[in-house]
Amino acid sequence: MSCSVVWLKDDFRTSYNQAINALIEDENKEKKIIYIYEKRTYLLCEAQQWWLAKSLEIFQKKLENLKISLDVVHENTTKTFKKLISNNSFDRIYWNKSCHANENIIEEDVKKILKENNVFYKEFEANLLNPVGNIKKDDGTPYKVFTHYWKKAEQTYLRNNLRFNDKIYKNYNHNLKKDENIESIYPKKNWYKKFEKYWEPSEENAEKILNNFINNSIENYAINRDIPSIEGTSKLSPYLKFGQISVHQIMQKCFKIKNKKIGYRKYINEIGWREFSHSLLHNFPEMEANNLRKDFNNFKWNSNEKLLLKWKKGLTGYPIVDAGMRELCETGWMHNRVRMIAASFLVKHLRIHWMEGEKYFRNTLLDFNIANNVSGWQWVAGTGADAAPYFRIFNPILQGEKFDRNGDYIKKWCPELNNLPNKFLHKPWEMPEELQKEKNIIIGKTYPFPIVKHEDARNSALQAFKDLKK
Repeated sequence: MSCSVVWLKDDFRTSYNQAINALIEDENKEKKIIYIYEKRTYLLCEAQQWWLAKSLEIFQKKLENLKISLDVVHENTTKTFKKLISNNSFDRIYWNKSCHANENIIEEDVKKILKENNVFYKEFEANLLNPVGNIKKDDGTPYKVFTHYWKKAEQTYLRNNLRFNDKIYKNYNHNLKKDENIESIYPKKNWYKKFEKYWEPSEENAEKILNNFINNSIENYAINRDIPSIEGTSKLSPYLKFGQISVHQIMQKCFKIKNKKIGYRKYINEIGWREFSHSLLHNFPEMEANNLRKDFNNFKWNSNEKLLLKWKKGLTGYPIVDAGMRELCETGWMHNRVRMIAASFLVKHLRIHWMEGEKYFRNTLLDFNIANNVSGWQWVAGTGADAAPYFRIFNPILQGEKFDRNGDYIKKWCPELNNLPNKFLHKPWEMPEELQKEKNIIIGKTYPFPIVKHEDARNSALQAFKDLKK
């Protein structure tokens, strides 16, 4: 059968997509795209089940207008390919290589099957700036320090300056047809439906967001990115995770900025952190489930389900932490500055293992990917590469005062604190009882007391760190 296929993964776009461009230009008349949904991959990622299903619906309609069918298959990947080959379903296949080590293993298994059956295939490097294993020190060992890694990685990319076919295929509408294979991907709980208010998982929307960010926000990004009450970041992370936009497209757009101020450099560095995280996980796959710094293997973590649950629900008694956790639950996303504050609170104030936080973020973040999540948590915990030292403990009171001075972010996500006077915004437990009654904010009733005292928790964490070094 003369049929060409694209094996679709996290690359729901037609522009800057080498695999789909190859399919469109292929001489075979019949063309199709297959997406293989392995339930186990998203078993612990409920929020992303929504984004994935919605993306498939929108992308299926877009491809239909290009006269390309999208088939969604619920099956083990290697079994699927064996079945397709035995049915003589295609004679050529293209795909973009994954960023992740576990998926790279699956790709190698698929290539073996294709070779054994003499099926033509071609894979492309489309989802990272440089192939994940290519950036090494001069002695061939992997980098563990971001600044050194990114200096070489950025120079390598600029030197090669890979040019991608940036054809954009538009003209489609959102009259989505129901596909049972897509419908069944949605989470079983209805909590995900509120995401519809905040996100539209389409390539067109990603491009719109990027253009708006470049035109209106990147110049002040260096300062505004730390203020959670304003739209100071691009919020492209879930689109980048699912490939509604390409990292190459972002870079090419940034290169065209004529007056490249510090905001440009800070934003480009964030792209670099994404690259660095993938490099780390590729070179040190053990860090997905273990401390990269082995000296932390004997650290005295606490196991306290009650405190962990209060952290998850945004009931810690520290407004900036609680606001972040509630934003996450409502929108599937949390501001990056607040992510660091909330993560630090879990691993240092509560001294609960970073893997508990990583697991919760994995399940609730729309932009989750293994490399960023694991390296981020290990950075905060002090257990990873180029990590913040363990004794750097974010003070949630000072962090709130510095980055949410007027409490706009806090009051948005913790509305029970709307009447809180500015003096007590970040430490409401200090508000006199008479004033609590007057403002109808009763600490311990309408808003919780702090679940730990900052000074005591900090001292306890530092002592645990000292004990580790003995």
